[in-house]
Amino acid sequence: MRARSGLTVAAGDTRWLAAAASLAERARPLASPNPGVGAIIVRDGVVAGRGWTQPGGRPHAEAVALAMAGEQAKGAAMYVTLEPCAHRSERGPACADLVAEAGLARVVIGMRDPDPRTAGAGMARLREAGVQVDEAGLAASALGLGGHEAWLTLGRQHITLKLALSLDGCIAMASGESRWITGEASRAHTHRERARADAILVGGGTLRADKPRLDVRLPGLEGRSPQRLVLTRGASPAGWRALASPEAVRELADIRYLFIEGGAQTAAAFLAADLVDRLLIYRAPVIIGGGIAGIGDIGLAGLASAHGRWQREDARNLGADTLEIYSRTR
Repeated sequence: MRARSGLTVAAGDTRWLAAAASLAERARPLASPNPGVGAIIVRDGVVAGRGWTQPGGRPHAEAVALAMAGEQAKGAAMYVTLEPCAHRSERGPACADLVAEAGLARVVIGMRDPDPRTAGAGMARLREAGVQVDEAGLAASALGLGGHEAWLTLGRQHITLKLALSLDGCIAMASGESRWITGEASRAHTHRERARADAILVGGGTLRADKPRLDVRLPGLEGRSPQRLVLTRGASPAGWRALASPEAVRELADIRYLFIEGGAQTAAAFLAADLVDRLLIYRAPVIIGGGIAGIGDIGLAGLASAHGRWQREDARNLGADTLEIYSRTR
């Protein structure tokens, strides 16, 4: 984890925040549309309490961690991925109030909450109570908060586009045959990504040709199968929600993370609209030649406009395949 420009954070703090971010993964997507937050309370180098946002959005991570720590919270440090909320709700107290009353000596916050109901007010309330507050200023993507930030700043979901390609960039044979280009390890990783999403989308052509299930088939995660969306101007079959255009994602107020799986024209439509935040490119060691290209025309005026848009975050081997992860630079 690296702090954004202008902010510094100690190496030890970064490690605890990374641990809190790992806890936050347990909340996603069960807490949606609330952000999945992780919190750890540390006293004399030992974890006294930990928590993550519970299903349905309550209790919040801070409340769970404080309940576990009990009296051990006094004089301890809390590491929390998102600024404690400052707004009171019928569903529970503001976390800034709970944290301020717990007697903590220090709170280290991964990122400031872009929600205007908090947006610095949570940190201010803690400081007024005499708590030392340090803001790490880490990227939302590193904290598992990309969907929360995207909804509040861009008015839409955090959108991931997945492509399973041959070495020459094809998603299928010319005949349309596509099962399977990538291997078992890549497919398992895809199911893990599905389990982290609120909804998954394919194009109408893919739905008609492949009749995909789009569920999660990993042991223990079957219950995390996302909502199913189809990009079409026609009617959607039972169990599916139809979107007439990529921009229609802004109307889906219950979704924070959207996973797009196909096909080529759907990928092109979202890329052309600049609605993709993250690319997952699974590449198999096969050459098809004359197959169906993975992405259709996205309307670039020239090659110069293609540069500087994507930054590689990670690359790894998945069996015989490779996975590259890119984030959109904005």
